[in-house]
Amino acid sequence: MCLAIPAEVVAIGDDGQSATVSLDGVRKEISLALVEGVRRGDYVLVHVGYALNVVSKEEAAATLALMAEMAEVAEMAEVAGVEQAGPEAAAPAREEAAQ
Repeated sequence: MCLAIPAEVVAIGDDGQSATVSLDGVRKEISLALVEGVRRGDYVLVHVGYALNVVSKEEAAATLALMAEMAEVAEMAEVAGVEQAGPEAAAPAREEAAQ
């Protein structure tokens, strides 16, 4: 599974092909090679150092809120000692269904 994180563009590089994004105060330089027309103040989905597309501020906020909620639930489960099932836990059921 791949995950792209929304981040705000805080600066565009002189070459127009790179940008600095900020997420919770953490800044990172990314490539804009895959998107056009990105401006300072836009929100982009970032995956492995590349902006994949521009999203609205509202969509970015909703996505970040959902991710924070997921992290909170995972932390509560960890504190409670509940094991979290990952994709590997579903593998036996998929194999059985395929037979």
